[in-house]
Amino acid sequence: MNPEPDKSSSDTQSPTLSRRRMLGGTLATAGILFVPGRVLGLDGAASPNNKLNIAGIGIGGKGKDDLAAVAGENIVALCDVDWNIAAPVFDRYPKARRFRDYRKMLDEMPEIDAVVIATPDHHHAPTSMEAIKRHKHVYCEKPLTHSVWESRRVAEAAREAKIATQMGNAGQASPATRRLCELIWGGAIGKVHEVHVWTDRPSQGLFGEYWPQGVNRPGETPAVPETIDWDLWLGPAPQRPYHPAYHPFRWRGWWDFGTGALGDIGCHYCDPVFRALKLGAPLSVQGASTRVNGETFPLGSMVTYEFPARDASVQANNPHVRGMSGPAAGGIGMPPCKLVWYDGGLRPPRPADLPDHIEMGDNGLLVMGENGYILGDRVFPESRAREAAGIPSSIPPSPGHYEEWINACKGGPPAGSNFDWAGPLTESVLLGNIALRHELRQDLTRFKLLWDSPALRFTNLDKANPFLRRTYRQGWGV
Repeated sequence: MNPEPDKSSSDTQSPTLSRRRMLGGTLATAGILFVPGRVLGLDGAASPNNKLNIAGIGIGGKGKDDLAAVAGENIVALCDVDWNIAAPVFDRYPKARRFRDYRKMLDEMPEIDAVVIATPDHHHAPTSMEAIKRHKHVYCEKPLTHSVWESRRVAEAAREAKIATQMGNAGQASPATRRLCELIWGGAIGKVHEVHVWTDRPSQGLFGEYWPQGVNRPGETPAVPETIDWDLWLGPAPQRPYHPAYHPFRWRGWWDFGTGALGDIGCHYCDPVFRALKLGAPLSVQGASTRVNGETFPLGSMVTYEFPARDASVQANNPHVRGMSGPAAGGIGMPPCKLVWYDGGLRPPRPADLPDHIEMGDNGLLVMGENGYILGDRVFPESRAREAAGIPSSIPPSPGHYEEWINACKGGPPAGSNFDWAGPLTESVLLGNIALRHELRQDLTRFKLLWDSPALRFTNLDKANPFLRRTYRQGWGV
C-alpha cells in the first residue's frame, strides 16, 4: 500500500500555497481568480510559469494516450497498481514520481494541480472524489462513474469545488458532433422522433474479441504476479481472487468492475444525440438481451429510452449544450423522442429507401426525422441532402478535447464535457444497465422502468432502486 517513488525524483515538499491555486484560482475557499489568457501564454505567447503539474492515475492502457495528449504540461507523478504494464510510461516520464496508491500520491504531493484518470470503471468515482476533495482539476475517462448515484455525486462535488473537469469522450469536440447539431437545429430532416445507436462490442471486431461477456466467474486461482497490487486493483469492488480474466483490460464485461458495451461506447455515441436533441433525463428505460448472469453483461442487448418533448427556446440556454446554442438552436421544437441502443452486433432494420450500396456498418447512428433521416454523417433522401448542404456552419470549432480541459484549468471557459454535462449523460447511459440486470429480468419482461430523475429513483419497481448505487468494500467509498 505504500507509494514507491522514483528514486531520481525530488521529495522536496512544495510551499503551502500550491501552483494549482495560483494557476486555476478555483479553490472553494479562495473564490475565483481570473487570469488573462495572454498572461498564461494561451494566445501563443511563451510563459515560464503557465504549466500545470499533472498526475496520471491508471497509465498502462488508455491513460498512456491521455498523458501523451497533455504532455505539454508538467507530468509530475504516475500511479498504477501494475508496474509491469506501466513500465513504458514510467520510462517516458523519468522525472515523475511513481506510486501504486493514488490516495498516497495525492497526500504526499500537494503540488499536483490536476489529475488524469484512466483506471477501470469501478475506480472512476472514488479516484475522482479523492482528487476533488483536494481541489485538483480532474480529467476522467468515460463512463464518468460505475453507478448512476456516483454520477450525480461526482458532478455535484466538482461543481461545489469549482474545479475544471472533462470526461474522456473526445468526440464531443469533433466537427462531426457540431455538424449533427447544425443539421438537426436547421431542420434538415424535420422534427426528430426516433434515434438508433449501435456497436459491435463486445463481439468480434476488426482485431478480434474486445472482451468476454456472457461467461461465469473462473474457478482457477492463479498466483498474483509480483508486479501487481491486487488488493489495490480491487479497491472498492468486492473481494475475489486474482485472475487474468479481469486484468488487464478484460475487466470491462464484469458487473463488479466494468459497465459493459453500453458504458464503454454509450458516452461516446450518445453524446452527439443528447447535444443535438437537447435531451435531459429519460422518462423510462427498458432492456432486452441474450441470457445474462450475475457476473458478466450479456453477449448482446437492446435498451430503449423514452424522452419527453423539449422546448427549444428554453433548452437553447441549457448549460449541457454550452457553446452549441445560438440562432440555430431555436429553429424547431423538440417532440417526444425514443432512443434505442444495440450492442453485441445487433442493429436496427435498414430504412426502406436506403440505397442498396450504402452499408449500415458494425457501429453507427441513425436519426429519424419526419422528413428524412441521418445515417452517420449523411442525410437521406437525396433531395433532403441537397437542402441540408445549404445549412451554414454556425458553431465555433473546439480547440481540441484535451485543450478544452487545459484551458479550463487555467481559467478559460468550461470544457465541453465538463462534469455538469458528463454527469447527467452518464446517469442516463447507466440506467440502461439496470434494465439488463438478471435479478430484475422476470419483472422487466412485463414492463419498463419509470424514472424520476430529481428524486433519483424508479417509481414503479422498488427492487430496481438498490442497483442505482453499490456497496463499497471496507476502507473505500465516495
